[in-house]
Amino acid sequence: MTTSRQLQVGTGRLAAGATALALVLVACGGGGDSDSSGGGRQKVTVAALPLTDAAALYIARDRGLFVKEGLDVTIQPVQQSIQALPALSKGQVDVIASANYVTFLQADEKGTLDLRILAEGVRTAPHMMDVLVPKDSSIKNAADLKGKTVAVNILNNIQSLTLNAILDQQGAGRPVYRQIAFPQMGPALQKGQVDAVHAVEPFDSAIQGELKARVLLDGGSAPVQSLPISGYVTTSDFAEKHAKAAAAFKRAIEAASKIAAQDPSAVRAELPKYTKVTADQAKTIDLPAYPATTDAAQLRRLTELMRKQGLLTKAIDPATLLVK
Repeated sequence: MTTSRQLQVGTGRLAAGATALALVLVACGGGGDSDSSGGGRQKVTVAALPLTDAAALYIARDRGLFVKEGLDVTIQPVQQSIQALPALSKGQVDVIASANYVTFLQADEKGTLDLRILAEGVRTAPHMMDVLVPKDSSIKNAADLKGKTVAVNILNNIQSLTLNAILDQQGAGRPVYRQIAFPQMGPALQKGQVDAVHAVEPFDSAIQGELKARVLLDGGSAPVQSLPISGYVTTSDFAEKHAKAAAAFKRAIEAASKIAAQDPSAVRAELPKYTKVTADQAKTIDLPAYPATTDAAQLRRLTELMRKQGLLTKAIDPATLLVK
């Protein structure tokens, strides 16, 4: 990713689009009971973010992978996966796609959610998320971030977790994090409300293109390279009561993730359908890694890092959370 890239995505339009996608699940009802739909297909309701993380969900939908598995999948857009957590626990949605693991692992530990992981979403890859500063910022390196304000989508979550790990390895001090939703990060940086933003695609490229923001750090660099950061999660109740539907959904997503991993153009073709990214802009966005299988050992890297930074209070074996 180059800092001079001209991506006229429009952080304002991204903000408006994401705000319009706010989830109103109580009004919409839920798919928790997964009753059979017309044609005998099982209904599954999925909450999803308009991020590159959810590309496999849309590939599975548009390439008929869900239908092939006998599923009738309804997608409910949401701006933050944490917004859908109460709906998931109440059975108003069956699955959350592109769910950041940190939030849901914490909820599981606290007993507010009996978590099960259906499939991995994405792992970190070079420049799929970046720490950005204004082009004329006095912040020149990692050490300069100490005590500065950095915007993250959710406090004490995957962005601060990974950035802290990067800074710790470099012997740099930590910043002060401020919670700002991805669509509002560009305006906040432009107005000087924060010193830096930790943005993911497609917002990362949009902020660079509009503000000529400078990449300070690659958020997917060592020691968090190839780290699992999001997935397709459900509850033990859904996984047990609707085991066939859960297994079918898992197969469809893993098949779609394999397509995404082998053919990035398939992802780029999907992005304009569910994000505010044009086909031309999608060609240059830096994509995350799409694992075709779920690896408990890789997930353990995440849980151990969470425990090290105090985001989990005890060790956890991710293998016990995986839907087979």
